[in-house]
Amino acid sequence: MAEASAAAVAPNAELLEWPKKDKRRMLHAVYRVGDLERTIKFYTEAFGMKLLRQRDIPEEKYSNAFLGFGPEESNFAVELTYNYGVSSYDIGTGFGHFAIATPDVYKLVEHVKAKGGIVTREPGPVKGGKTVIAFVKDPDGYIFELIQRESTPEPFCQVMLRVGDLERAVKFYEKALGMRVVKRVDRPEYKYSIAMMGYEEEEKTTVVELTYNYGVTEYTKGNAYAQIAIGTDDVYKSAEVVNTVIQELGGKITRQPGPIPGLNTKITSFLDPDGWKTVLVDNKDFLKELHG
Repeated sequence: MAEASAAAVAPNAELLEWPKKDKRRMLHAVYRVGDLERTIKFYTEAFGMKLLRQRDIPEEKYSNAFLGFGPEESNFAVELTYNYGVSSYDIGTGFGHFAIATPDVYKLVEHVKAKGGIVTREPGPVKGGKTVIAFVKDPDGYIFELIQRESTPEPFCQVMLRVGDLERAVKFYEKALGMRVVKRVDRPEYKYSIAMMGYEEEEKTTVVELTYNYGVTEYTKGNAYAQIAIGTDDVYKSAEVVNTVIQELGGKITRQPGPIPGLNTKITSFLDPDGWKTVLVDNKDFLKELHG
C-alpha cells in the first residue's frame, strides 16, 4: 500500500512543478459592458488606451473589443463584450477594481473628469503611506484605481478580486496557476489583508490583487465581470494540474481542455475556490488568432 501511494505521489509532484516551468502570462480580463462604443470612447479618451481589435458576431448576438496600452503580444488587455440588447449588468460585491499606473495621478484625474468620468476618491496619498492614488468610475460602474508610479512597461497593473479565505486563495493561485506572491499587506486597523499574485514584480506586470475583508467569507459575483485569460504552452497538462489542485483546495473545471469550435484555439477554463473564473489559452494558438 505504501509503495502504491508513494508511486501516486511522485507523478503528482512532477505534475505540480509544471506551472512554474510553463511560459505563463496574463493576457486579458473579460467583462461585459452596456454600450461598446461608449466604453471604447471613454477608455481611449480618458485613460489613453488603444483600441487593439474589434469584432462583431451577429449570429451569436454579441460584439467585442480589445483595448490596452500596448500590443497584445506583450501587454495585458481588456476584452469588452457587448451582448445585443443588454444595456446594464450587476457588478456584484466580489469584484473590486482594475488599476492603472500613471506618472501623475493628479493630472490624469483632471483629464478623466474633463472626459465625463466620475471620481469616487480624489487623488492623495494612501492612509499611512506615501503612494498617491485616486479612484474613478467608468460609464458601466467599474472602478479603476489610479496609482502614481514612474513609467512602467505595463500601465494596466491590477485586477482586484475579493476572496473569503486568503490563505486558500494564495495556495490555489500558486499551485494551479504558478503565480507567486509579489507583495502582502495586512491592515488590521482597516480589517483587511491583501496578497498580490503574479508572474513578475508588481512594477513590471499585471497582478491579481486578492483581498480578504475580516470575517467576510462570501460575495456575490453579479453578471458583469467574467474572467482572466492566461497563456500556457500546454492546455492539457495545465488542466491536469488544475484538476489535481481543485481536489485539494476546491474549485471546478468549467470547460475541459480542447479547441474552440470555429477558432480552433485550445483552451480550458475553471473556477477557483471562491468562484472566480480563469481561462487558460494555448500560447501558439493565441498568436495565430492575433495575426489572423
